[in-house]
Amino acid sequence: MLRHASYSPPVKNAAEILAMREACTVAATVLDRLCDFVAPGVNTYDIDQEGKRLMAELGCESACYNYQIGNKSFPAYTCLSVNDEIVHGIGDLKTVLAEGDNITVDVVIRYNGWIGDNARTVIVGEGSEEMQQLVATTEEAFYKGMAQARSGKRVGDISNAIQRFVESKGYTLVREFVGHGVGTGMHEEPQVPNFGRRGTGDRLRPGMTLAIEPMVNAGKAAIRMSNNGWTAHTRDGKPAAHYEHTVLITEGDPEILTIPKK
Repeated sequence: MLRHASYSPPVKNAAEILAMREACTVAATVLDRLCDFVAPGVNTYDIDQEGKRLMAELGCESACYNYQIGNKSFPAYTCLSVNDEIVHGIGDLKTVLAEGDNITVDVVIRYNGWIGDNARTVIVGEGSEEMQQLVATTEEAFYKGMAQARSGKRVGDISNAIQRFVESKGYTLVREFVGHGVGTGMHEEPQVPNFGRRGTGDRLRPGMTLAIEPMVNAGKAAIRMSNNGWTAHTRDGKPAAHYEHTVLITEGDPEILTIPKK
């Protein structure tokens, strides 16, 4: 889509940033408590329903539930992606977690009209050394990208830092799904790919809020879509991991907004 020459991504004022902080704290609290619910023998439907319960307890609503793309509505309150599922997994009674599995818990909530968005891949039990390394690399990739999320830099600086780090570890990056701006909508401009060239893309300015979210495959980058029309899998069946925070661009260091309330 062509952009008008005067286009620029949304920048939030002080009151809007405060509202974002509140929403992101709630989102992070739901995610943190839901990850504690993960255990061998638990099915993903029950995890999703626990997410629904936590959201009601904290006074927010799922931004995923009934999310529309065309004539499709997302049927779950959270996205729960197990092993070779990359993103947008749907909880069900048949998917029972076992020792050594991994599960990405992705929580997007709306609180007082604002979105908080975060995700984390959790290993069920101990997990293999290979699984631990994949999850650790994905988390570290987020921090490599966030280090570039500074006023005056460009989106491509974030993208390139993530790509260089992940590929240096022998993993691949999903290209069909990317990070994005967050505000009153779940997906706002700018898009924040996990690959790209330094010095390209939108310039970062204080007040921008971005969901930075590396999605990393242990094997090849190719994906396949599930018959449910939502869930993305690795095509080769190898595991994937995902790590995401909502980040505020400031005059100085970037700030993670999705920090849980203790």
